Amino acid sequence: MFRFDPTFLKLQKLIRMGEAGQSREGESITPLLGGGTGDNVAAPPQLVNSLPDLNQDASYLNQATSYLGSCFSHYSEYGGKDSCNSISHPHELLRSTSENDGDSPVSVCVSPGARFSTSSESPTSASNSPSAESTETPSQASNAMVTSNWLGLSGISMFQGLIERALRTVRGSADDIGWLQHDPEMPPAEDGTDRFNKILEDIGHGVHRLPNTVVYLLVPGLFSNHGPLYFVDTKTKFSKMGLACHIAKIHSESSVEKNAREIKEYIEELCWGSNKKVLLLGHSKGGIDAAAALSLYWPDLKDKVAGLVLAQSPYGGSPIATDILRDGQLGGYVNLRKIMEIMIFKVIKGDIQSLEDLTYERRKQFLKNHPLPQELATVSFLTEASISPAVLATFSHVAQAELPLTKLPVVMPLGAAMAACAQLLQVRYGEKSDGLVTCCDAEVPGSVVVRPKRKLDHAWMVYSSLNEAPLEADAAQVCEALLTLLVQVEEEKQRQLDS
Repeated sequence: MFRFDPTFLKLQKLIRMGEAGQSREGESITPLLGGGTGDNVAAPPQLVNSLPDLNQDASYLNQATSYLGSCFSHYSEYGGKDSCNSISHPHELLRSTSENDGDSPVSVCVSPGARFSTSSESPTSASNSPSAESTETPSQASNAMVTSNWLGLSGISMFQGLIERALRTVRGSADDIGWLQHDPEMPPAEDGTDRFNKILEDIGHGVHRLPNTVVYLLVPGLFSNHGPLYFVDTKTKFSKMGLACHIAKIHSESSVEKNAREIKEYIEELCWGSNKKVLLLGHSKGGIDAAAALSLYWPDLKDKVAGLVLAQSPYGGSPIATDILRDGQLGGYVNLRKIMEIMIFKVIKGDIQSLEDLTYERRKQFLKNHPLPQELATVSFLTEASISPAVLATFSHVAQAELPLTKLPVVMPLGAAMAACAQLLQVRYGEKSDGLVTCCDAEVPGSVVVRPKRKLDHAWMVYSSLNEAPLEADAAQVCEALLTLLVQVEEEKQRQLDS
């Protein structure tokens, strides 16, 4: 808030009295500056000596108000008003225009219909000289009034825009989370958690049912190019079982449609080289990319793909990506979008569209135009991250440093980061998540859904933990169980189509 100088308040009082041609009893109206030669003018009051200071204060106030108005001018709506009467809440507005010599005329809009003008170049009395008002041309007066109105409307609209942004920021993605479950056109999902648990238990006892008549393609998620151990442990264990397993080498920071074309080429190459169908398992954005490849190019791939697993994929959208990139919120003042563009494009060498494609608006538009084929066997896997204090001591093995005589693991507290994000989503939206993807957004309509009771964060699926419980299944075993369930679902689909 601005603090008005007492001198300005005195001037305001004097203006009102001078314009009305009245004075209080026992109080004389003294002109601000002396008149011409021969005028019997009393010594000017203290107000005259402070006029340069008043001009300086007026100029400062005008500059500060103009600055604030320009900061928020594009959020405001201005009307075509041309007088002080047009302001819905009349208040004093000050306008000052600087001259080359530093002395500037001051014009004050005190109230509707009241105006005072003075100039240091032609000192006249506001009360005695009727031509004082005429020193300012009609166009100058009009410009001054319009400028004052602009500042007033800008200030009012500024706070209205600020309130709207605050409400939009607080509301966030509350209206979008879980939209897939509320869409009547989406097919219902089937719960396959019990079947998954039985398969996982058999795997723990050494019973493996994955066939070697298909090729397994693992599709990594966002920023996987900067995680050298992404899916490596799963691929190694699959290879030891004699299974043909590959990790799709795509630029995960690219757009969904670009990655979809690359995945299509991967599938066609694998089928051409092995003459086998492909089972896909995509994690996080990798599941979105794989699903997009099948939706966009299904006529070319329907004889080459046996099924798809989407593990912790934001199929309906991501509140994290949406809240970061949403327009018209408080974060726009610091331009979060520009910060993300710099991080993704300059630092990670990616495309901001990779994040945009995960927003709710983009996902709604894409799924409306390119839904998954109904005859495709699909399994979706969703988890909830632990937010207990013990998770703060969990470190994930994300890379390894190769030294001349040994290899040292590179670890990061990914579990703690996922727990913090999960806590944020829980407090803000009341939704359970794995830290990045809410459970309801990871549930693919028409799929067989797996909802394990075990607390697993978003990074656990691809990075092993250094303090893994020995009796719990690891990520490779979970991937094996999901793909085994997918094989069963695909067989059931074939029997339905044949009958």
